[in-house]
Amino acid sequence: MSKVHVKSGDEVIVINGKNRGKKGKVLEVSPTEGKVIVEGVNMVTKHVKPRQMGEPGGLIKAESALYADKVQLICPKCGKATRVGHVVEIDEKTGKKKKYRVCKKENCGAKFE
Repeated sequence: MSKVHVKSGDEVIVINGKNRGKKGKVLEVSPTEGKVIVEGVNMVTKHVKPRQMGEPGGLIKAESALYADKVQLICPKCGKATRVGHVVEIDEKTGKKKKYRVCKKENCGAKFE
């Protein structure tokens, strides 16, 4: 898998698995693995050993990666989970092409910035 439909900073909802229905912001995307890390979702407990003098060790809760196909973007306009479409527009001033992601819900079509 080389392309992922979400970018870091996007608001997403989990559509499958034990964290189904949870919403969060995408912190990190790994297109080579096809995985994303979502804030507050898929929490795991890590055993951390102190590395320096005075640094505490113990159990730390952290987000773990989950497959990108288990998350769906939330539209900023209609607030619903949606698939993403792509639209190419040409800037009239410069003549350059600009590619946007858009909401696929009927009567919405909001752009993801």
